[in-house]
Amino acid sequence: MAKQKTVFYCSSCGNETPQWQGRCPACGMWNTLVEHIEKPVAPGRAKSAPVGMSRTPKKLHQVDTGDEIRFDTGMGELDRVLGGGAVEGSLVLVGGAPGIGKSTLLLQICANICKERDVLYVSGEESERQLKLRAERLKVNSENLYVLSETRMSELVEAVETIKPDILIADSIQTLYNETNESSPGSVSQVKDCTMSLMQLSKQEGITVFVVGHINKDGAIAGPKVLEHMVDCVLLFEGDNHSSYRLLRAGKNRFGSTNEIGVFEMGESGLIEVPNPSKMLLQGRPDNAPGSCVACVMEGTRPVLAEIQALVTKTSFNVPRRAADGFDYNRAVLMLAVAEKRGGLNLGSYDAYINVVGGLRLDEPAADLPLILAVASVYREKVIPTTLAAIGEVGLTGEVRAVNHLAQRLQEVSRIGFKQCIIPKMGSDSVEIPQNLEIFRVRNIREAIEFAL
Repeated sequence: MAKQKTVFYCSSCGNETPQWQGRCPACGMWNTLVEHIEKPVAPGRAKSAPVGMSRTPKKLHQVDTGDEIRFDTGMGELDRVLGGGAVEGSLVLVGGAPGIGKSTLLLQICANICKERDVLYVSGEESERQLKLRAERLKVNSENLYVLSETRMSELVEAVETIKPDILIADSIQTLYNETNESSPGSVSQVKDCTMSLMQLSKQEGITVFVVGHINKDGAIAGPKVLEHMVDCVLLFEGDNHSSYRLLRAGKNRFGSTNEIGVFEMGESGLIEVPNPSKMLLQGRPDNAPGSCVACVMEGTRPVLAEIQALVTKTSFNVPRRAADGFDYNRAVLMLAVAEKRGGLNLGSYDAYINVVGGLRLDEPAADLPLILAVASVYREKVIPTTLAAIGEVGLTGEVRAVNHLAQRLQEVSRIGFKQCIIPKMGSDSVEIPQNLEIFRVRNIREAIEFAL
């Protein structure tokens, strides 16, 4: 008879260790290791294959791929992040902070999906009456929408076999539990077992499954990392508690790109799509204020305009302070050093603070030049014209290098209403320039600063 194995799981990151420790060696959290006894698998079960799964290997050229079948969810921003719509038979994990709008988003898409498909919404956090009240507030009413308040995995599987829905929504994975597993709901082993059951339902029956997942205080999805490996798509809902805007990103997508973002606004009647995020991010931009410059970045295939703000103040310490919000800190420090050495800005005795307005995080090199221009503007106390935008990557020698998708960026800059734009001279000769947009081609940051200020 096989012996039972005792392991310790971290309740914060899901790391597994053979013995207890006060501090998790993976994430560094204290007192998060929980004991778990893994029962041996019966010999008969170990040899048997899951029901409906073929055990006969096939040659690669004999596998029938066909075209993946997608369907619209009714929300264009969600379809964009998913890669053009939801894929039948896929398993999608939606994570985010409490109250960010995960359940609201999934219930809203039922209004459109239920026109042609049956949807089963299983909630372990709300009663059926609470779901009804929330659906009325969101104006979701369809005869093809089934609701169930249940936390037992066996009851969920039985309901799926009875109703045979096309789409299953499980809210949330941390509330479901398998009765054959002695661990408490939300534990690492329970999350793994329930996710495996949902994956088998998805693949064998061709059901599209949306699963809601909680996050821990570090912003990562709670539970074991294997949870993210098992699903086909991981969607992350981001947003500031003090702002009504929400950003939807794809942390993983087997059927599309992970670079796309969706923008929503939380209103009284639910989430509202924001098809023009550039206009939203530039709302409230101050006039005649030094330290502000507009950048154009690519989020997947979508060009987005964002405002970069900078503030430099005389420091009272030997080592000046650097801080960046919405911009990579190491990249910001690098650009400040280039601005001082190659741009003639004496920043060694100044504290520098960088901020990207609207909660957007800029992580591509095309935002380098706008950052340096914003710093130069506040350092020299000169205002960058509100009709001017900047695009370009900056190297360590101060040169402004070419960026990709320059034509699309310029089209977006012109569409929003900007009249001037600073771009790299390198690689821009063959780019089509929109009408009513004046272009300044620069070779280094000194030329860019002189044009802008």
